[in-house]
Amino acid sequence: MTLYSIATCAQSHRVRIVLAEKDIGIDIVNIDPNRRPEDLSDLNPYNSVPTLVDRDIALYGTQVIMEYLDERYPHPPLMPVDPVARATVRLALYRIERDWYSLVDDLESGSEKIASKARKILRDSLISSADVFAAKPYFLSDELSLVDCTVMPILWRLPRWGIDLPAQAKAIDAYAKRMFARPSFKLSLTEAEREMR
Repeated sequence: MTLYSIATCAQSHRVRIVLAEKDIGIDIVNIDPNRRPEDLSDLNPYNSVPTLVDRDIALYGTQVIMEYLDERYPHPPLMPVDPVARATVRLALYRIERDWYSLVDDLESGSEKIASKARKILRDSLISSADVFAAKPYFLSDELSLVDCTVMPILWRLPRWGIDLPAQAKAIDAYAKRMFARPSFKLSLTEAEREMR
């Protein structure tokens, strides 16, 4: 298996966390975002990362890749077995994707005006979610799930984006410290990501 990734890409980081949690051996090809290899566009019509190649199949779309890896390598499971619980996880992933990941390009745009607006939206959204972080050991769950693998890259990048959370968000800070202490999270980091903090 091969994963095409960008060393600082939050979407790629999500997949690398799943790979590390499941201890999956894989070749990771970190590409230059400004000079994407030709074979990537042959594999993925969107020429985007992450892109996973496993034998005769090329997968793109971060959630598609994460769910594929969870089904192909079922231990440890990162999705619940119960259909209602699975749907709840998928809804959480959908909301995080729309509410938080949709801001990443603006946060990294280089325009301070655009980044400042995105910074405020993300900060306010995280603060309003503080009770969710406090409710259970993991995000909305008693077990680590794909939702945690999706939340961790956002929280890791907060200092890089200039986002400080207030004292009332201490549950988020406690959650982040627990997640960042996981050996699998540490393994998922590229050198460029380690330098973010």
